[in-house]
Amino acid sequence: MSDEFQRRMYDDLVWTWPLISDPSLAVEEVKLFSKLIKDRAARPVETLLHMGCGGGHMDFTFKEEFQLTGLDLSEGMLDHARALNPEVEYLIGDMRDARLGRTFDAVVVLDSISYMVSQKDLNAAFRTAWEHLKPGGVFLTYAEQDKETFEQNKTFARTGVDGDTSVTLIENDYDPDTEDTTMEYTLVYLIRREGEFSIEKEQHLMGLFPLKVWSRILRSVGFDVKRRKYNYSNEWVDLEYQLFICLKPDTSD
Repeated sequence: MSDEFQRRMYDDLVWTWPLISDPSLAVEEVKLFSKLIKDRAARPVETLLHMGCGGGHMDFTFKEEFQLTGLDLSEGMLDHARALNPEVEYLIGDMRDARLGRTFDAVVVLDSISYMVSQKDLNAAFRTAWEHLKPGGVFLTYAEQDKETFEQNKTFARTGVDGDTSVTLIENDYDPDTEDTTMEYTLVYLIRREGEFSIEKEQHLMGLFPLKVWSRILRSVGFDVKRRKYNYSNEWVDLEYQLFICLKPDTSD
């Protein structure tokens, strides 16, 4: 996989994000996550750390429920997040090693957890969540893809329009080696802008693990793990994935 095709969504194509990620499409999903967090917590939940928050489209709803802090590696994405959610605190950092020097009532890592391509990466991200979580707090994450249910060459598309600019994004999942822990996520952009048409592409390397690996690593960090299936659909996609709602036990007694 050549470097020039990796993660352009966070670099020269970051401007397309608001067109292809309407925050209204995530409202019901985020409301469910918020309820699951509150129901599982053994403490009042007021503060939330969103690791890998991206352009802030999910924070648009999270901020209605929590005092929110967002963390992401991409300055371009954080610029979008700050524009969409000016009242939210956003910080740059890597979920594998960030240490903010404070703790929260809840921590979430959503689709960005897919960038953890090894068990070492997963462990590091889960450890970061643990270190930032108060006893009795909840860490919520999900396996957007897993070894058991992965669908080879799954492809779907979505389109966003703003004035004379339209972006159609075609997404494809492919696993070239079923023996390793990675898959390829390829994006093709059909861009019509100011009367001009262009095609852009990029490829991301994503993690792909058995569900038992997720559970094992979460438990090894110290979490009390509950897992449930979740079906998510909107006008572009129809997905089923596994949620992990994890409690940090309070051992102070």
